[in-house]
Amino acid sequence: MNTQTTVLERLETDHNRQRELLDQIAKTEGDSEERRRLFTELTKELKSHAAAEEQAVYSEMLADPEVSGETRHSVAEHHEIDEMLNDLAATDMSSPGWMLKFKSFDERYRHHINEEEDDHFPDFAEQIDEKMDKEMTKTFDERKKAEKAEAEVTPEKAEDAKE
Repeated sequence: MNTQTTVLERLETDHNRQRELLDQIAKTEGDSEERRRLFTELTKELKSHAAAEEQAVYSEMLADPEVSGETRHSVAEHHEIDEMLNDLAATDMSSPGWMLKFKSFDERYRHHINEEEDDHFPDFAEQIDEKMDKEMTKTFDERKKAEKAEAEVTPEKAEDAKE
């Protein structure tokens, strides 16, 4: 029996951690140190996860006609999510608008990861053999660590924040 974590299980573990961070941020108020710390942690987590996921898994799945459409869809959503994160970073955390944007972001991001887990990952699992899985997992872990070390909160200019 194979007890090694698969790359898709590894991605779901990250998703669960991201859900926890979203829940914690939702409980914060105003421009607090806790909100800033959690938002920075979430941003670094999401950016490094998306980059590593694209490099380790999506790069392989794009080449497979069976799942390339789903893969392109997820990559496009990563770009939308990144833009929403940047907009949140540009918004004054003490304003009521910040939490409204955050709630919209939270809903959008949860939709994305639920869609990946429920729709895409089962299809990907059919395309990934054991050897490919080991390589993807290794690449994901290496890239995530490197990407997280480089990730930062990158706000749009405050004057460019969406209303």
